[in-house]
Amino acid sequence: MWFSRRAIGLHAIIIVIIPTFAALCLWQIRRAVGGNELSWAYVFEWPFFAGYAIYMWWRLIHEVPPPETMVPVAAVAGNASSEPSEAETAHAERDAYNQYLAELAARNKRKQWR
Repeated sequence: MWFSRRAIGLHAIIIVIIPTFAALCLWQIRRAVGGNELSWAYVFEWPFFAGYAIYMWWRLIHEVPPPETMVPVAAVAGNASSEPSEAETAHAERDAYNQYLAELAARNKRKQWR
């Protein structure tokens, strides 16, 4: 997880962003002390942006890949199973739900939330 191609790219981005935001914060502090009152707002914004960047970096590093990119174990091992795959089951459930909605629309009824 920490050394995948995607993770290394995220590490490189955060290594550039955090010092840049720190430098921008120090610059705004100097401007604010010098008399620019609007810079006081930026003094507090840049650390907030840095914290948010760290939060997003952490979330993206620990993110589970979407199911489309995950290969089923049976497909990798070459085992053919008589049971339907998760994708086939999800498609069947979606198709059944769409059929249900089509029937409701044909009868001019609304979906009932249960």
